[in-house]
Amino acid sequence: MQASINVRFVPERLGAPTTFSLGFRLDAGGGLPPPLTGIEFHYPTDLGIATNGLGVASCPLVALEADGPSICPPDSRMGGGNALVEIPFGGETQQETASIALLAGPSQDGYVRMFVNAMGSSPVIAHVVMPALLLPGDLRFTVPLVESLPGSPYVSVAGAHVTLGGDLTYYERRHGRLVAYRPQGVMLPRDCPRGGFRFSMNFSFLDGTAARAQTVVACPRGR
Repeated sequence: MQASINVRFVPERLGAPTTFSLGFRLDAGGGLPPPLTGIEFHYPTDLGIATNGLGVASCPLVALEADGPSICPPDSRMGGGNALVEIPFGGETQQETASIALLAGPSQDGYVRMFVNAMGSSPVIAHVVMPALLLPGDLRFTVPLVESLPGSPYVSVAGAHVTLGGDLTYYERRHGRLVAYRPQGVMLPRDCPRGGFRFSMNFSFLDGTAARAQTVVACPRGR
C-alpha cells in the first residue's frame, strides 16, 4: 500500500492567520485499498491548529449523529471537504464522493473535541461521525467500517481532502444584535522551524497492514 499526503497554507505568511489544507491518497497498485480503520495525523506543535479561533460553539454529538451537520450552530463549523471512496459491486468498482464537515464538540480536558462528519448519498447511503481530540501536534481517530450493501464487502477509502478555516461565517452579539464575521483561522508562527513545517500521517487497515506518508512545507519567504 502506497500513501501520499499534501499540505498547503493559503496565504503563506508567517505570523498571520491562514487556511490549512490537507489531502491524502491511498494506492493499492490497481486493486481496492483494504478498508481503512484508523488515521493518525502529526503536525508541528507550534502551528496553531489546536489553538485557533475556530469552533467557538459546540455541536452535541447525539444531535449530529441523528440529524447531520445542518443541526449544528454555525460557530461550531471548523472546515470541510470530501472523501473519495471505492465500492465493490459484482466484480466491478464504483466510486463515490462523500462530503465532510469538521465540527467542534464539547471540549474535553481543555482540548478541542473535533467531529469529522462524513455523508454519502449514492450509490451507498451512509452517515458516520468520527470524534477526535485536537491535541498539540497530534490528531487521531477511528474510521468506522461501512458496508456497500447489507452483507457485502466494506467500502474502501481511496483519499480525502479537507480544509481547516476558509470560507466560514460566524456570528457574535454586539450591542444587542447578531453580527456576522469571518473567524481568524489557523495561525502560522512568527518563526519557521528549521527545514520547514513537517507533517506525517499513519494509516491502519482492517487486514492488519499499515501505511505511512510524510511531507514538508517549505518556509514562506516573507511575512
